[in-house]
Amino acid sequence: MPSLRPPSSPVPGTAFAPRRVRLRAPVAAVLADRLDDVSVVDAAVRLAAARGAPLLLIAVLPPLPPRTAASRPDGAAARAVLGRAMPRVARAGIPHRPAVCHRPAGRDGRLGAAKGLLGVAVAHGCPVLVVSRSGPPGLDACTVMEAAAIRGGPLVHAASPVPWAPLTAPCRPPA
Repeated sequence: MPSLRPPSSPVPGTAFAPRRVRLRAPVAAVLADRLDDVSVVDAAVRLAAARGAPLLLIAVLPPLPPRTAASRPDGAAARAVLGRAMPRVARAGIPHRPAVCHRPAGRDGRLGAAKGLLGVAVAHGCPVLVVSRSGPPGLDACTVMEAAAIRGGPLVHAASPVPWAPLTAPCRPPA
């Protein structure tokens, strides 16, 4: 009885057509140019490595002035925000790509910034976001989780802030 499914192995004497490789959905790390970016990247690298997925590094930038074009992901402002995370990403050896999210300029309500961030993540196909618990106003993990619950996705992981530790040796005055 003939099958309607194509054979799983190529038939001898026919040209072999390679199958399309489906790329895994990236894990997004939200970086807001804060000390907490280190713990966000560490958590995102662990999740991406466990899933075998690439990283999407979302740089959160200040609001755009009126009549100004949006910043590019490879621009100087985005590279400045991503600078703290790049050594950790390079050490992990996980493929990555940058993205940019601008904070809203006007009064978009309490969830306005989180809505914009989720829009960037969904546009890049990210099912998982890693956000700092003590992020900037409107972009902390609790607010982003609430916005994601209202919107219906993606899943948001909260990264703990870096614990503060005092200096081990006092600074000496210059001689």
